[in-house]
Formats: sequence, structure tokens, C-alpha cells
Amino acid sequence: MAGIDGIIYLILIACILPYVFTIIAKVAGGFTIADNQNPREFLAKTTGLAARANAVQQNSFESLPLFIAAILMAEYMVVSQHLIMMLGIAYIVLRIIYAICYLANISTLRSIIWFLSMACPILLLLLIIRMI
Repeated sequence: MAGIDGIIYLILIACILPYVFTIIAKVAGGFTIADNQNPREFLAKTTGLAARANAVQQNSFESLPLFIAAILMAEYMVVSQHLIMMLGIAYIVLRIIYAICYLANISTLRSIIWFLSMACPILLLLLIIRMI
């Protein structure tokens, strides 16, 4: 997985992840067809695992623009493919570990992993700034 096809896969996986957590939140919360009239209200009222999965989903959507911008800018500025892929894969793996920590209610480790995951796109953007 190298070159532009690797970049596309990174972005695709990062974009799908929040929906995985949405499904977990709905299943854990006992989502039914009747709840589909107002799924956001349903998710806002969940507790426990379902509420944590919903929070992971929301945080995943929040971090997505930074990740996509960093990956695309790095590709545009011809940053090393190896470095883009390394930081992109690290971001995705860390986001999955972050979600596991969130779902398991391991708050301190979750915060550390969140910081490390956010450092990946930020490092790419800092590299781009140095190239300008």
C-alpha cells in the first residue's frame, strides 16, 4: 500500500471508523426502528457503553478534518510517501486503541492515546510548514 492508492485507503478507513462506533453505540443502547425517527436524541439519552461509543463517534468525526487535510497537504507538498503512510497508519491504529480505551472506560490511557493520535496529523502539517 504505497503511493496515492495508499493515501486513499487511509482516508477511506479514517472516514469509516466513526460509523463503526455509531453502530456500536446504537446496538449497545438498544436502538430500534422506532428510534430512527430521531436517532440523535436517542444517542444523546444513552448511558454507559452506548454513551461512550457515541462519544468516540463524535470525537472521531471531530478529528477527521485535521487528518484528511494533513494527509492531502503532505501528498500535495510531496512529503515522503513512507512518512505519510507511517503517520497515517499510526493515526488510524491509535484511533482504534483510543476507541477501545474509551469503550473500556480507561480514561487516563485514553487521553494519552488521543494526544498521540492527534500528534500524527499535526506532525505532518509541521513538516509541511518547514518545507515552505
